[in-house]
Amino acid sequence: MKQSFSISSRVLLYLLFCSGLVINFIACKKPDHPFDGGNKASRYSSEVIDKWLTMQLRLIRNTPGLNGLVVPRYHAYSGVAAFLSIAPGTQVNPFEGKLNGLTMLPVPGNTKKVFWPASVNAALASMNRGFFITASNIDKAAIDSLETALNNSFLIAQNSALISVANAFGKDVADAVFSWAETDGANHANDPYTPPTGPGLWVPTPPAFAPPLLPNWRNNRTFIAGSGDNTQPGPPVPYSENPKSPFFQMAKHVYDVSQNLTPDQTAMAIFWRDGPGYTPGGHWISILQQVLQQTNSHLDKAALAYALTGICINDALISCWQTRYHYNLVRPVTYIQNVMGYTNWNSLIPTPPHPEYTSAHTALSVAVAKAFTVLYGNIGSFTDHTYDYLGFVPRTYDSFHAIAEEVSISRLYAGIHYEPSLEAGVIQGEKVAENILRILKLKDK
Repeated sequence: MKQSFSISSRVLLYLLFCSGLVINFIACKKPDHPFDGGNKASRYSSEVIDKWLTMQLRLIRNTPGLNGLVVPRYHAYSGVAAFLSIAPGTQVNPFEGKLNGLTMLPVPGNTKKVFWPASVNAALASMNRGFFITASNIDKAAIDSLETALNNSFLIAQNSALISVANAFGKDVADAVFSWAETDGANHANDPYTPPTGPGLWVPTPPAFAPPLLPNWRNNRTFIAGSGDNTQPGPPVPYSENPKSPFFQMAKHVYDVSQNLTPDQTAMAIFWRDGPGYTPGGHWISILQQVLQQTNSHLDKAALAYALTGICINDALISCWQTRYHYNLVRPVTYIQNVMGYTNWNSLIPTPPHPEYTSAHTALSVAVAKAFTVLYGNIGSFTDHTYDYLGFVPRTYDSFHAIAEEVSISRLYAGIHYEPSLEAGVIQGEKVAENILRILKLKDK
């Protein structure tokens, strides 16, 4: 009897062991159905975002009437909509409760029944339709075609009911984000504004002598409450027309640099003029797309990077616009022509129609570069192919920070900024990014 019990025990243990192997095999086996074993956005590639970034860059290039302030706003809201359309399928949502004034977001009934790539597809199709209302009929049709093509590709492996659920959720998210966007103040950015006059103050610049660009953009709501805290620099160099003064010497430096540009410095200034092209914000969206491809980012990280890129650009520009229209500093071309007497001198690229201090391109580039470094660490060698389509030689960098450094100095080579404006823009961009990353609790790698 004792022996019989011992054999039975061994048999039982053996059966339990075998059962464990079967259970482990089943648990480790790749699910036949995409929702088995959990439905996380990290399971999917970023292909859907990659294709919509290509579309958005096309729309920027082709749509008339866009400028360097309007476009980053489109990117930011589109990126936020992309992330929120997959947020229930992410492990952590850093934007939860942190998006300034955004409430009442839709919630999917069952996160195991949402195919996240289709949700992103619907959200981005809706956002691009809503923003690019002046796009050509051909480009508007291209938005519809891309959405349909992606949905058809999803239906190869998914049933139509699941795609319908995802599409409905993505569109609901986009509707909520678009309604939120309508209240950020951008509709009042061109309200009547009379620039102050006096020595050292901005006046319209050649060749177009255009009025100030969207002067009330400085009053827009930021995406992250507190992103602009303590980001305002001190005043610029005191204005003077005395040849021995720091201001005169600062302007003379711009002139002297312009007379001794190397071929590479000229190429650098042209590469980062971003017009014609994608605008400064659009250039960084192109870099984002290349980074996503180089790092093979999954859907969750790609959506986070998209949202964070747009937010950093948008909020850095608001901070910069607050500075610019507070000090209303004269541009180099005005000073060099009218005070220094070089009446035939012009900047290498056209001077944009807004005051000088601080450098917006610098501030937004530093902010994004800092965010990229947090998300991706030191990417190593990176070659920017943004303007291959214009025949420009691509430029290679060894870090995100190096990209931002080149952007900044390129504005001096272009003749449109004094060097102290660049230095102040660096600090401003760093502070905006630090605020955003701290509030979202995203830390350096």
